[in-house]
Amino acid sequence: MSGLHKDGDLTYEILIGCEIHCELKTPTKAFCACENRYGGMPNTRVCPVCLGLPGAMPVPSKEFVELGAAAGYAFSCGINRFVTFDRKHYFYPDLVKGYQITQYDIPLCHDGHVMLDGKKVRLERIHLEEDVGKSIHREDGRSCIDFNRSGVPLIEIVSKPDLSSPEEAALFMQTVREILRYIGVTEGNLEEGAMRCDANINLKIVTNGTEYRTPISEIKNMNSFRSIRDACTYEAGRQLEEFRSNRQPYTAGFKNTMGWDDAAGRTVIQRTKNSFTDYRFVVEPDIPPVILDDAFLAQARSRVGELPAEKRDRFRREYGLSDSDAKTLTSERELAEWFEDAAKESGDPGKVANWILGELLAVRNDRNIDLADLPITPAHIAALVNALGSNIITSRQAKDVFAEMLKTGELPSAIIRKHGMEQMSDTGAIGKIVAEVFAENPAALEDYAKGKTNVVDWLTGQVMKKSRGQANPGIASELVQKRLADFS
Repeated sequence: MSGLHKDGDLTYEILIGCEIHCELKTPTKAFCACENRYGGMPNTRVCPVCLGLPGAMPVPSKEFVELGAAAGYAFSCGINRFVTFDRKHYFYPDLVKGYQITQYDIPLCHDGHVMLDGKKVRLERIHLEEDVGKSIHREDGRSCIDFNRSGVPLIEIVSKPDLSSPEEAALFMQTVREILRYIGVTEGNLEEGAMRCDANINLKIVTNGTEYRTPISEIKNMNSFRSIRDACTYEAGRQLEEFRSNRQPYTAGFKNTMGWDDAAGRTVIQRTKNSFTDYRFVVEPDIPPVILDDAFLAQARSRVGELPAEKRDRFRREYGLSDSDAKTLTSERELAEWFEDAAKESGDPGKVANWILGELLAVRNDRNIDLADLPITPAHIAALVNALGSNIITSRQAKDVFAEMLKTGELPSAIIRKHGMEQMSDTGAIGKIVAEVFAENPAALEDYAKGKTNVVDWLTGQVMKKSRGQANPGIASELVQKRLADFS
């Protein structure tokens, strides 16, 4: 659903802009030395700074700013060398200080973009800020607050309203997540709330030659691609229906803040937001401006490297991979590097891709572990593919070698030697086995003489069995057919 839509006498467009809040993968919190980690005993990773105690002085960590700048480079943003912080005031129980340290006037990054299948979605800004604590609502009706998350470093990525469908909004978050995970800025675990999206949506409606805009709804704190798509779909329909019944005018700066009730499948109004003045932004007096030098920015830029889309194109071009295989193999940086290391050691990148996609990923997913935790390396897969391509082992033997590699971590060459698996390609030796098989199966020869052509495959199978799978199947089949021709 994108572009212009018709609904009776109305023509309308959907306008969506996203604000993505992403927790950064730093060792410490944004402004203190507390450990930045998900979960654990509530209120154990806190200090006077992240608890907002009087006299505590926040100090921005180097990694916090560096990862924010790396994200900006990944999205082709301009980076401000003069960085300041601000206070954003609002009341919420888990906002311990009564304000959030963020950036308002001078964001770290500005004017970037994200490409979605050839469409450029403009980014207004990427700014640094801190996360808040977590409210825990208990079954007995009481609410508690865990401040372990208070002060965790965030970036907020703010797009222009260039997204024109709920599907595009979901794809936008998915693409942003892929890129940020790729460059090592975030873990991006949606189920842990490490990435959350606010979607600002309204409609541009034309009827009887007059253009109208519906009031903007800001749908808060969605942490799945499905919820973004479903919430925006519902809200677009709700706004269209509301317009027909009550043409409420668009007011600049006014927003309805909505929540998404996933169980009910509808948006729920939470509050109205009139303007940024509600937040009473002021410059953060406890943090002096930060000046970013060339060396710092170069370090941030070096984190980016080749992005998924670029790597995807190169894999298709250099390794002849299909669109589907290239997309899967570049979905994670670790997987892409694993494949490329194996492909460079092998003479057949396509077969390397097949083994990784068909066998290796199944094992990783079944065991629920990272590639680095598997007992095999890219060199193992490359050696296995090379052994198979050189006819040292058969396809069936390759499966056995792969299984043993996973158990022992041994290289294919060691396993092949240990079990005497070297494929027999000597035509003289295979010819002797063919002769023995013919001598042992006269009934099969009689069947062949009567016109039963499937005897060829059966006799070849007997040769493979007698050679314990070591005979080259192509040579075995060729010699069987040649001997049958002499027999007839």
